[in-house]
Amino acid sequence: MKTPKISKAIDEIDEQILLRLSNDGRISMSDLASQVGLSAPSVTERVRHLQQHGIIRSISADIDWKALGYVLEAIVRIKPRPGELHKVEAMIDAQPRFTHCDKVTGEDCFVTRLVIRDIGELDPLLDPFHDRAETNTAIVKSSPLSGRLPPLLEEKGFTVK
Repeated sequence: MKTPKISKAIDEIDEQILLRLSNDGRISMSDLASQVGLSAPSVTERVRHLQQHGIIRSISADIDWKALGYVLEAIVRIKPRPGELHKVEAMIDAQPRFTHCDKVTGEDCFVTRLVIRDIGELDPLLDPFHDRAETNTAIVKSSPLSGRLPPLLEEKGFTVK
């Protein structure tokens, strides 16, 4: 992923566009325009600019896993045994129940999230990993904060070309 190039400042309108798109990716350009006080063509151009420069990577749906029958979500920290890193990463990628995977520093190499329909599905999903890695699992009770944008205009001089 390219790092945005420095040149044109992100202003308050860009910030408002990003906040509104992060809350509702399906908002129409005309509705977005009226909310930020610009014309639809102006907002469309700003969104295109933010996409071209890698600030907006994609606009996607926020899926409610519970509505699809996946009533539990687990955070699984995975520490591969020596020489098993790439195999474990491939195993994570091959298991569609993993919805997120971050390669991290520290004792664990991966912090993942997976969805299950009931607790009985957890061991069969993780058992194949135990020959190649140690796992540590926590069940998610709730997510009081998810997908929030960090402050965009806090640092003076942050600009994007």
